[in-house]
Amino acid sequence: MAEVEIGIYKSARQAYGFDDIAIVPSRRTRDPEDVDISWQIDAYKFELPMLGSAMDGAVSPTTAIEIGRLGGLGVLNLEGLWTRYEDPTSLFEEIAELADDKATARMQQMYAEPVKLELVAARIAQMKEAGIVTAASVTPQRTAWMSSTIINSGLDILVIQGTVVSAEHVSKTAEPLNLKRFIREFEIPVIVGGCASYQAGLHLMRTGAAGVLVGVGPGNACTSRAVLGIGVPQATAIADVAGARMRHLDETGVYVHVIADGGMSKGGDIAKAIACGADAVMIGSPLTSAIEAPARGYHWGMATFHPTLPRGTRVRTQVRGTLREILLGPAHENDGRLNLFGALRTSMATCGYESVKEFQKAEVMLAPSLQTEGKALQRSQGVGMGH
Repeated sequence: MAEVEIGIYKSARQAYGFDDIAIVPSRRTRDPEDVDISWQIDAYKFELPMLGSAMDGAVSPTTAIEIGRLGGLGVLNLEGLWTRYEDPTSLFEEIAELADDKATARMQQMYAEPVKLELVAARIAQMKEAGIVTAASVTPQRTAWMSSTIINSGLDILVIQGTVVSAEHVSKTAEPLNLKRFIREFEIPVIVGGCASYQAGLHLMRTGAAGVLVGVGPGNACTSRAVLGIGVPQATAIADVAGARMRHLDETGVYVHVIADGGMSKGGDIAKAIACGADAVMIGSPLTSAIEAPARGYHWGMATFHPTLPRGTRVRTQVRGTLREILLGPAHENDGRLNLFGALRTSMATCGYESVKEFQKAEVMLAPSLQTEGKALQRSQGVGMGH
């Protein structure tokens, strides 16, 4: 790909986000009812190609159970409030009432409470008793410490997650997690991330991971791009890691799933993520708009409460409907924030694709006017696509 000269010393590739591209309809159309949007990773099949993000405001044990019943996979944060406190309900209520200039400091205090392994086991057991496929997230730093509890509790899928997770962490002060050894010796499938480049994605795939999360800083509550100056716009990041997936498949015969993580708040965003090469998506902020969500319309990232360098913020997302309405409809608004997977199904049908795998081959084009062309009235009135 051609590079742009930043200066005599440095050149750079052009990268694109979801708002920069459009999916091009093909010569064929289908009925939405004939479209299959199901997704399978390892031995587990889901009616929806989605994971609920491991963020406290989005996924509790209760909402993970409901997401599972609706056909998705809820991922519980095993280092969040649910494993630090027996009943964190009052803390969620307090977080919703905090002034903007007090929220981060107070949340740092809340998350200073140690994680308790007995609560880790209890939360996993609560989800398993409901009969759903269970998934939970840990950071690389705590993975080894929690691993026995996770296995003994019967978790189905583990997500090892951080702002950036590499297959080759170097440390002069501590023995880092050897991802390749850990994953190959672990008894359940592991998803790892985030990453945002071809090389990083390929190296994570070579660890034996079942799936790789793609996204560094695109989430609604994340401030990593401002605090650290790092990140890649999602359309380019997904397409690059999807390219790594094909190379890994050619080398090994093993298909590793690419999961777009962050930056998707509307049905069209999810459709574009799949069209760029994702097998599934991980969403957080849309789920916090559910009546059942633990934070009731508030959202914050996993690094919001970091004790020395917070890289997230608390944002208000507004309660819009039930989890069912958000994921499967019906929609009572016209801005794409409800019936997210009905939108994916309709987008695929409109473009003539029968399955997610086929939709990954859809034509996309650069479309800088996509969000504004012919939308002057919507934008001036703050409705629809101008919302």
